[in-house]
Amino acid sequence: MRLSRYFLPVLKENPSEAQIVSHRLMLRAGMIKQAAAGIYSWLPLGFKVLRKLENIVHEEQARAGHIAIQMPILQSADLWRESGRYDDYGEEMLRMKDRHGRDMLYTPTAEELVTDIFRGHVSSYKDLPLTLYQIQWKFRDEIRPRFGVMRGREFYMKDGYNFDLTKEDALHAYNRHLVSYLRTYERMGLQAIPMRADSGPIGGDDTHEFLVLADTGESEVFYDSAVTDIRLGQRDINYDDKAQCQAVMEEFTSLYARTDETHDEALFQQVPQERRRSARGIEVGQIFYFGTKYSEPMGATVQGPDGKQVPVHMGSHGIGVSRLIGAIIEASHDDKGIIWPEGVTPFHCGIVNLKQGDDEADAACDKIYKALTALGLEPLYDDRNERAGGKFATMDLIGLPWRITVGPRGLKNGVVELTSRRTGESEELSPEAAVTRIAEIYECSV
Repeated sequence: MRLSRYFLPVLKENPSEAQIVSHRLMLRAGMIKQAAAGIYSWLPLGFKVLRKLENIVHEEQARAGHIAIQMPILQSADLWRESGRYDDYGEEMLRMKDRHGRDMLYTPTAEELVTDIFRGHVSSYKDLPLTLYQIQWKFRDEIRPRFGVMRGREFYMKDGYNFDLTKEDALHAYNRHLVSYLRTYERMGLQAIPMRADSGPIGGDDTHEFLVLADTGESEVFYDSAVTDIRLGQRDINYDDKAQCQAVMEEFTSLYARTDETHDEALFQQVPQERRRSARGIEVGQIFYFGTKYSEPMGATVQGPDGKQVPVHMGSHGIGVSRLIGAIIEASHDDKGIIWPEGVTPFHCGIVNLKQGDDEADAACDKIYKALTALGLEPLYDDRNERAGGKFATMDLIGLPWRITVGPRGLKNGVVELTSRRTGESEELSPEAAVTRIAEIYECSV
């Protein structure tokens, strides 16, 4: 993409309404624009990152054997009355009537709807296990929407639902989700710690939240610092292997890590003093096992091996896809702007032409741009007739992890400058070598 043809409405000044770094930088970098309190339009740069995160989630869900569907945004209140949640959910649920006077609601979560799908089509234990998920816009009418996409009213979420014959099978689904979530977050350049949490209106006794440590987090968390040393990495996980998934679950949850709602000071005191930590955390996902909470009242049963009808065991599992963007920025920025991890960057690198209109510089930039594009990479070429300082400021603000700077002086010596946004370190390379280096970073074949 050439910047002269892109829609990137960056702001020079900090917006007065933005209270935290991610909100401020997303507005300044032209990623979002507020449409109403807690509701945002996603502009090209923000929408591009949103799609990158969504694709990672889809890939890791498929790897775990989960099946994507798409459910409607509006739901009938009748299903929620059937489960007993319609009157219990509270004022966060946006309720409405259609033209025929039927009670409807804007989806905050979809346990009832997916249970209705299941009970209409699955009748035998032979069709289990089954996990269905979607990535879709949700709405919760927060009384005080704030912090941009971190606590908005409209948000983009992956919500998945498992259906299993027994509690043992459902707890394997719980472990499978935990493993897939760990891999998902690591691919995004995040360390999200699973912490024992409160189930809230979803219900159930078994639940973990995944939290990213950040000063602006909404939750106070208490943890053993040793948990921050664990990584899933490139392990080959067989998601059908119950013992292997259970082992990963125990590895990541055996050390003390809890949100303030479930904090147990007596247990916390058993952690060696030098490893006791309290901090703030941003929730980016949560997994639940709630047994037959929905299947029993809604009649979601299957015929078991003995021929008897039994309610299925269920769980639900969410990832806040739009919220993740704010969490990544909170965890990865400096005073100049965003610093995107390579796995989620909107463009793989920036190309800055120091002297637009110079034949040699223009030709070199075009050649680099075409070479990167031919490798399947997406560079952002700043071909505007602007001062170099302004171009650098824009690149620093939007946070592309690598920048190739091209100017007449360097080209006389046959070199361009490759700069890491994270470290600020630069090196001079031939244009061909700079392309090769970017390709190696993103594991492309040259």
